[in-house]
Amino acid sequence: MLPPTSTPISSIFTERKRKILSQLEIPEEEYTDLSPKGSVDARIRSFVDEINALPGFVTTSSCAGRVSVFVDGSGKKVTASVNAVDPDDDFESDEDQSDRKAASATSAAGGGKGGGSWLFVSHDPVDLKALKDDGDVLELCGLSRDSKISFPSPDDSRPRFVHFRFEPMILHILTASPTHATHAHTSAMSAGFRESGIHSILPPNSTAEHTATPLVAIRTAGLAFSSIVGYLSPSDESIVPMVPPAYLSTLLRLANQRFELNAERTERFRRALLGLDVKTTVKEGDGPHGKWEDAEARKERKRREGLQRRDEVLKAREKTDDGVVDDVVSGLSDLGGVEHVER
Repeated sequence: MLPPTSTPISSIFTERKRKILSQLEIPEEEYTDLSPKGSVDARIRSFVDEINALPGFVTTSSCAGRVSVFVDGSGKKVTASVNAVDPDDDFESDEDQSDRKAASATSAAGGGKGGGSWLFVSHDPVDLKALKDDGDVLELCGLSRDSKISFPSPDDSRPRFVHFRFEPMILHILTASPTHATHAHTSAMSAGFRESGIHSILPPNSTAEHTATPLVAIRTAGLAFSSIVGYLSPSDESIVPMVPPAYLSTLLRLANQRFELNAERTERFRRALLGLDVKTTVKEGDGPHGKWEDAEARKERKRREGLQRRDEVLKAREKTDDGVVDDVVSGLSDLGGVEHVER
């Protein structure tokens, strides 16, 4: 299905898209957002540009997919900043960058929020060949080379765990209308992003100044996984592993495999959204079928017309004895059973 081209686009959407694109035009070394990377992922930047070139679509946030190791937050309220860890909040909003920098907020933290820290983040597969020994694996995941396996004390009622997590691609796409949103959502679902959804499908009110501009969240839980691999020592706040290096290596290999599957799904979504796999259409010449029709419809019409012509010929032959005799003679001659028939 091709992206919609005839659906009207409101001035409200056009202005919001202009503001968002103006932020993306900032040089990468100057552009920052609330993600740990701080910019649009290189692996998805070209796709983001393709989406933003479509009338009626603009990306408000994106992540190509990532593997990370992070420590739980303390559970206390902390002032939010660009360095605050919130593994469940991957993306910046579509507010102006200046507004985000000027705003201050508090976060009721817990379970990875509010004072946690990133130990390792990568938006690309990990080069496993560069890891020469177990010490390299531990250091990559933010652990000391001489770390010994241990477990939290039963007396610690709320230990701060270390998580290893893989998260697939996610996109937030602002659309100009429910029609545009439906196209994006259908494309995502067909590509395997089964947890995708549409938000704000209805306008705030019925006035013309408040046209619906739905937000489509493109996501899947099928490729994601998470594992507890350590904890934060309450005595000296050191990172203590709960699993051996071999287990961490297994998680890294699994994450690399998920990166490949994630790339395949992302490409399927890209082709569906941009309409790259739409079957070509053909145009009939002048006459009773002088209209556009897709290839499948034309094939079916040709089949019906062929069957109709065959039935007409058979009925015409049944009306004359000559036709019947000619058919019999012709068939026997083909078999070599009759050389000549007197009539």
